[in-house]
Amino acid sequence: MNIAVGAQRLGLNTALLTAVGEDKVGDFILNFLRRENVSTEFIPRVKKARSSAVVLGIEPPDRFPLVFYRDNAADMEITISDVEKIDFTRFKAVEVSATALSRDPSRSATFFAAERAVDSQLPVILDLDFRADQWYDIRAFGVNVRAFLKYCKVAIGTNEEILAAVLKSKDQLVIKDQQISAPEITGDVEEGINTILASGIDLLVFKTGKEGSKLYYPNERMIEVDGFPVEVLNILGAGDGFAGGFIYGYVQGWDDVKCCRLANACGAYLVTQPGCANFSPTLTQINEFVEERGGY
Repeated sequence: MNIAVGAQRLGLNTALLTAVGEDKVGDFILNFLRRENVSTEFIPRVKKARSSAVVLGIEPPDRFPLVFYRDNAADMEITISDVEKIDFTRFKAVEVSATALSRDPSRSATFFAAERAVDSQLPVILDLDFRADQWYDIRAFGVNVRAFLKYCKVAIGTNEEILAAVLKSKDQLVIKDQQISAPEITGDVEEGINTILASGIDLLVFKTGKEGSKLYYPNERMIEVDGFPVEVLNILGAGDGFAGGFIYGYVQGWDDVKCCRLANACGAYLVTQPGCANFSPTLTQINEFVEERGGY
């Protein structure tokens, strides 16, 4: 949802495939998306399931504990039949968050959506989006991601998410202070990068926080893209802001460096704010932010 809203505010027309429950939280989500002009035509309401939620703790400068309320989550109930309702020829790209692969029927629906996107010659962008407590076994994350990458043109992830994609032992991961979005993972990040690139993707976008991002290509080329140092208030939503910015530039046909420069700016902008989608910048706002800090 955050990515769809972020890209919509920048100027794209976005639609969201997910699900909500027949509850007031679902009403709130749908009303918010409609106000943001994000299409909700592919969001079913699932009986006997709950609209998912997360509570964020903000403890500056470096603690941001999360509590996920995703037992019986409606968005994990999307099906292949829900995907069949989508005319993929209406769109220019498909973005997938890897949490959708964590269990069925959402997992099968997501694989099916990627197949349909590829059949329609649409690029698939995978946000590695690793949330350790959403998987029955943290190693299952890598198993599913590695299988899914064959459909993708671009993958986006942090150091921890790249390591999670090749995780071999549960002992490699530690979560401190309930910071689900920022686990400590040991391993060989170069192995992770090479494994992801060997899947056949065109580009791996490696998010490196305040330093910016790095672009990795299968031909062993790497490009560093400068970030925008800011005072951090809240890290939740920064990755979604980044993805929304990257997707905007990607769909516009920008070169990869400019796409990532915008993505870095959107992520930096959001970490200065006390929330996620509500504070996503418009294109005018983010252009002003960038120009004040050296331009693209």
